[in-house]
Amino acid sequence: MTDALNDTVVQTAAVNGPPTVQPIAVESTVATTGPEVMSAVTTEMAPLPGVLERVQSMLEIGGPVVAVLLLMSFVALTIVVVKLLQFGWLRIGQRRPAVSALRYWRAGQPEQALAFVDGRRNPTAQVLLRAIQGRQSGLPEGKVREEVLRYGNDVLFQLRRGLRPLEVIGSLAPLLGLLGTVLGMIKAFQQLEAAGNQVNPAILSGGIWEALLTTAVGLCVAIPVVALLNWLERRVDHLAHDMDNLVTQVFTEDLSIAVPVNDQLAVPDVSQPSPLPNVSHDADARTLHTV
Repeated sequence: MTDALNDTVVQTAAVNGPPTVQPIAVESTVATTGPEVMSAVTTEMAPLPGVLERVQSMLEIGGPVVAVLLLMSFVALTIVVVKLLQFGWLRIGQRRPAVSALRYWRAGQPEQALAFVDGRRNPTAQVLLRAIQGRQSGLPEGKVREEVLRYGNDVLFQLRRGLRPLEVIGSLAPLLGLLGTVLGMIKAFQQLEAAGNQVNPAILSGGIWEALLTTAVGLCVAIPVVALLNWLERRVDHLAHDMDNLVTQVFTEDLSIAVPVNDQLAVPDVSQPSPLPNVSHDADARTLHTV
């Protein structure tokens, strides 16, 4: 039966010819849609269109004033990033280890107190560590306070470094923008004067908006710089307060706890009258002295 089936297939192939297979147009499809897909992907991966052109046109319109403002904004951004990294590395907002160490110190457990602050980068913990070690070493309280104060002032100075340039940038950016506006207005009125009788309002309006562009750039630089400067200074002020508050408690006692009264203290009894001096003996002594 198998031989008969094979003979039938051979005869059919001889009559109709070999079977034809329709090719799949894979290459044509890829060739047609490939460049379009690649162009779409390239467009999505490309940076924002026209950013460099806009910056270049802004520099051409604003002149050197806008260039200086953009440079100032780059410097301010660099300083802010550096200060944020510094604050994050020191963990200046971490207050719990120092508070726990102070609690153990006042409870009479200095070893547990040192274990909470030893090896921590937080300035408050480091200041508290030096104060507790100074008290345990038996040094005079004045020397320990001076050393702790010196270390705290040095830490605060390092944290405040770079904030003054931010203050200068925040103050000068609006003034530079106003200077660019004044220079642009002068240029616009000079062009209006050169036009003579053929005054074109477009010349004046174009010069005015070009002049106001520098003021807008100056305000855009100054506003975030001033806001970030105040936030950074507030963080440093909070750290200074925590350092002073916690370290002072190492040298003082908690007066909120009731102080026990010593019953052995002699309290005068005002109910019994005090004995009067012997007047007769004093009179006899004066009489003998007179004789």
